[in-house]
Amino acid sequence: MYRSVCVCVFVFMCVRVRSLCISVSQTEFTPDQIEDFKEAFGLFDRVGDSQVAFNQVADIMRALGQNPTNKDVTKILGNPTADDQEKVLTATDMANKRLNFDAFLPMLKEVDALQKGTYDDYVEGLRVFDKEGNGTVMGAELRIVLSTLGEKMSEPEIEALMTGQEDENGSVHYEAFVKHIMSV
Repeated sequence: MYRSVCVCVFVFMCVRVRSLCISVSQTEFTPDQIEDFKEAFGLFDRVGDSQVAFNQVADIMRALGQNPTNKDVTKILGNPTADDQEKVLTATDMANKRLNFDAFLPMLKEVDALQKGTYDDYVEGLRVFDKEGNGTVMGAELRIVLSTLGEKMSEPEIEALMTGQEDENGSVHYEAFVKHIMSV
């Protein structure tokens, strides 16, 4: 069980890699922040009706420095279902259902309030993979974990993450790796 908890912490850390790092760490946002959020929200409005599709909400939140999992976003969206059916919306439905900024802002606040992992949590999660106890993990093993556990990363995402992180033996010094990810 300990290993699975650490793997979960590690996978949560990997989701952080997908975001830009504009820090939003307050419960209440300032008027300047709200204006910036509104501007970013508007960039995702492809139709010109001051609304975005449900399937864009996670991308907007990540662009604003948040790290919600797809499960978090689905929950925050209210586990959206088609209006006349009792099933989860399909990808097409998620692209057609829309919301405005006033509905989005409370969702952003909810994501901002979610507990975030610390440097020590991430290092501890990676330490599980350190078979030799020397502060390194095999890059190949990291690639497998990143592509198969939790929110699976694509090959290009993994390559972007791993570029410059492996030494000549294919090992990754995980403390430096976590510092790199947290500084992105």
